[in-house]
Amino acid sequence: MNGKLDQKDINNAAWAACDTFRGVVDPAQYKDYILVMLFVKYISDAWKDHYERYRKQYGDDDARIRRKLERERFVLPYAELKDHETGEVTDRFLADFYSLYERRNTANIGELINITFDAIEEANKSKLEGVFRNIDFNSEANLGRTKDRNRRLKNLLEDFNKPQLDLSPSKVSEDVIGNTYIYLIERFATDAGKKAGEFYTPHKVSELVAKLARPKPGNRICDPACGSGGLLIEASCEVGDKNFALFGMESNGSTWALARMNMFLHGADSARIEWCDTLVSPALVENDRLMKFDIVVANPPFSLDKWGAKEAESDRYNRFWRGVPPKSKGDWAFISHMVEAALEKEGRVAVVVPHGVLFRGAAEGRIRQKMIEENILDAVIGLPGNLFPTTSIPVAILVFDRSREKGGKNHGRKDVIFIDASRDYLPGKNQNALSDAHIQNIIKTLKARKDIEKYAHVA
Repeated sequence: MNGKLDQKDINNAAWAACDTFRGVVDPAQYKDYILVMLFVKYISDAWKDHYERYRKQYGDDDARIRRKLERERFVLPYAELKDHETGEVTDRFLADFYSLYERRNTANIGELINITFDAIEEANKSKLEGVFRNIDFNSEANLGRTKDRNRRLKNLLEDFNKPQLDLSPSKVSEDVIGNTYIYLIERFATDAGKKAGEFYTPHKVSELVAKLARPKPGNRICDPACGSGGLLIEASCEVGDKNFALFGMESNGSTWALARMNMFLHGADSARIEWCDTLVSPALVENDRLMKFDIVVANPPFSLDKWGAKEAESDRYNRFWRGVPPKSKGDWAFISHMVEAALEKEGRVAVVVPHGVLFRGAAEGRIRQKMIEENILDAVIGLPGNLFPTTSIPVAILVFDRSREKGGKNHGRKDVIFIDASRDYLPGKNQNALSDAHIQNIIKTLKARKDIEKYAHVA
């Protein structure tokens, strides 16, 4: 095994760290504490690993070692603990996981963790600004009274200090840590059930959406409802090389922070993830216009209530020119945004929707009809029910292709393919899943664009 740690062992050790919170803290909340601690452990181990390497290389030349460390991907500064009354510095330490572990028995460990993470954020402002802002390790509401809180945090630090969670680059490749992060998010989503919606799309659904979107090298890829970023990561894997640019928007602050960390753990440091309300005030704009993308993918919240219909009537980006969807159902608002954010005559859109999107009338029916008349709807794929932890309803994926517009390379294509994959799933105890074979069959059928009895129809 040459000293390298096994993916399964790391996953199991990270999941076991949740035992501290189980039954006491809601999984929808404790996921943030675990994932943030995993991230800080990762950057602490990378720093320690590199420090030891530089120490071997440069011996006692502290100035040279310091210069090297200042050029690290994430810089770890010193943190200071001050007396609340006098302001006098009572403790000074390297802002890393190991300093916290050494102080795990102190009476104010929650405060120390907050101070440490604030210092890390401040020293890496261009990358981490706001990432730790939404999480409070000293919260009585989330973690209990001081005595209980201290015990839980001590356990958490001890769990992350186990040899199976040594995330040093010399022991673990970056993709393994990224995989653990995704693994944890999946497990949290299953545990959180109905509350998981805003941060998670099942892995196989993300994979299918990414394959349907067909990102290519050089593409700009956007998810305007990105949750914790899994669909963006999946789309980037689909490209096949490192030549792509990722963009996302997320309205929930804690979930936005998870997405930022997810990007770093997958080496997508340049990804631009914005914390904003996509439908009311999208942040991905340039020169006062919506940014345009080659690929737009999303699993937006289903039938979002109070999504901003009033503001949409005077939308400065004119995204809702086909019509304003009803205020209690934001599905077509997200679709309208995505189509408008796709490049004219070449952009491609793949979006997960509830079935009502296909059938509801009134304003939604008119918007749907206009998009069909524009010849941009390319495919409708019906999926099985119970694929998501949040809902048992069956869903569909709509694919829009703006290269079918006049002047686009697929302008001659006038058909729409309907694929009914609702019977293809692996049954699970709480949730169904798609297999590789199911996904391959959908992709193959989409490419062939031929009728298949009880499965596909080209209209």
